[in-house]
Amino acid sequence: MTDMPRVLLDPTSERTPVTRERAKRPTSLDGLTIGLLDISKQRGDVFLDRIERHLGERGHRVVRFAKPTFTKVAPVDLRHEIAQHCDVVIEALAD
Repeated sequence: MTDMPRVLLDPTSERTPVTRERAKRPTSLDGLTIGLLDISKQRGDVFLDRIERHLGERGHRVVRFAKPTFTKVAPVDLRHEIAQHCDVVIEALAD
């Protein structure tokens, strides 16, 4: 299997794709605070409930957040709160 370059597109009306560095992934979740972001699409909470249960069973610290609506970008205050309290984030995009 060849390494294909990965393209990240910004869904917020990006006119021209921009090259961005991928965030470095931690080698372990031990000792990190994991944020779970529900974007408020149907059944996203079901997915995150299960993820939270599995992470909790492994002793990880989890904090939940929710966007007011999936139709808009997360409010600045919410993004700031997540950045202040979490080391990594899992976002639910279920339907």
